[in-house]
Amino acid sequence: MLLEPYRVLDCTGQLGWLAGRILADIGADVIKIEPPGASLDAPDWRANNANKRLLSLELDSDAGRAAFLKLAAFADFLLETAPPGSARARLFDPDKLREANPKLIHVSITPFGRTGPRAQWQASDIELMAAGGAMSLAGEPDGMPLRVTAPQSNPWAASQAAVGAMVALTGRAATGRGQHVDVSAQAAIVASIAHAPASWDLIGVNPLRAGAFMTGRSVHGAVYRVFWPCQDGYLNFIIYGGIAGRRTNQALAAWMDEAGADLGVLVDFDWAKFDSTQATQDEVDAMEAPIGEFFMSITKAEFLQGAFEREMLGYPVNNVADIAHDPQLEARGFWADLAAPGGGTERHCGGPAVVDGQRLSIERPVPGPGQHSREVLAEFGFGAAEIDALIDDNVVADQ
Repeated sequence: MLLEPYRVLDCTGQLGWLAGRILADIGADVIKIEPPGASLDAPDWRANNANKRLLSLELDSDAGRAAFLKLAAFADFLLETAPPGSARARLFDPDKLREANPKLIHVSITPFGRTGPRAQWQASDIELMAAGGAMSLAGEPDGMPLRVTAPQSNPWAASQAAVGAMVALTGRAATGRGQHVDVSAQAAIVASIAHAPASWDLIGVNPLRAGAFMTGRSVHGAVYRVFWPCQDGYLNFIIYGGIAGRRTNQALAAWMDEAGADLGVLVDFDWAKFDSTQATQDEVDAMEAPIGEFFMSITKAEFLQGAFEREMLGYPVNNVADIAHDPQLEARGFWADLAAPGGGTERHCGGPAVVDGQRLSIERPVPGPGQHSREVLAEFGFGAAEIDALIDDNVVADQ
């Protein structure tokens, strides 16, 4: 496993859960620290904390804080989401942790970063998606800004944190020193819409919501449809220009003709001369009308097979049920069926990559309360009597 020699203390809340899961999936020994009695049943907690070990440790007690500092002295990474200025953030003070362990890679994940005028602000997913600009680009042009139903700020921030941790590990290999990685969830979301800030910076255009359409492709301001309804859902397809677009557009027109569809203005259309940057809205609408009627006559599966056979650009819009039954993911062994509470199994996303023909394995099921407390503390040098005392004082929960 890629990170097998390394140990991670994961003290994150929801904003950072995925960072530890990513490091665990590429081989690190990730120890999730939760207070005794914490609820571990929520689906999102279970999904993001599989493949980790669990240490039930009360960090709000003097004994718990002393135990944590002893753990940190021998860890490679610390992941945390403590609000700046809070008591928990003082426990995770970068200077004190550096004194205890100069090699520690300390990753802080907060809504707006640990410095600046908004450092101490808190934010939910909907607020972060608004602050990061993503909501301004989602929705209909004449409608209100929208957000994706499942929270997106958490995985964006946590993914950036995992990348930052790996960069710091590379730096440590060269210098022997750890670093403090300060991740702003707001900045992570801005990075996810990188085309929009670049548009403003380079050409002074502020991108706006376009709904199911794409803007910026025509000098005349024409918009092109990107998402199309079909018999059982939606398809992703756009009329492209250039060589790649010409191949797809010609293949689609031939497919429509074979199916006996009304081609409208696409009859004998000269795709070699089509320039998507010069089309007017009336021209685009006339081209898209017969395409829209044809797509309504087929299913997502029929489109996928037809596009594959004709080497076309485009793909069905998968929902969660589609993903769960995707034959490509199944064939590549993506899913991991882990032991579930009460018997049976529960399905989780598997390792993110196949390395030398083997998928990175998910070796540990979702941990239960106190499941690994004794073994983790013993591995970090705590004696049996010391562990018993922590358990007796309710600082640590045993299985």
